[in-house]
Amino acid sequence: MNTEWQKLYDLAMAVINPHEISKQMYVGSVAAAVLTKRGNIYTGICIDTSSSLGMCAERNAMSTMLANGENDIEKVVAVYKDGTVMAPCGACREFMMQLGESARNIEILLNNDGKSMSLSELMPEYPY
Repeated sequence: MNTEWQKLYDLAMAVINPHEISKQMYVGSVAAAVLTKRGNIYTGICIDTSSSLGMCAERNAMSTMLANGENDIEKVVAVYKDGTVMAPCGACREFMMQLGESARNIEILLNNDGKSMSLSELMPEYPY
């Protein structure tokens, strides 16, 4: 893993804090870091609920990015509480694709060895 990925990985790991909020909500077992084209980094944690109201860590980080007036992403990393890098789920991939034409170039870390792919490689049939 190169130094840029390592920095994003470390920032995501820094916000991992798995804990129960209530009987219906558990948070923080997955975290994500998003690097924007402006060079800013946003982090987020997963919110697991007993209904469909939860949110993945990646979309949580991107929501904060959007709230700060940015929408151009360079890189995304998501990690599980044990440190394992995870690829974004289908909903997160779709969310990223809907950010616009340049979203196809978002680079996503796929494993702890530093393998990455562009979003368009993960979604080759997406109707741009």
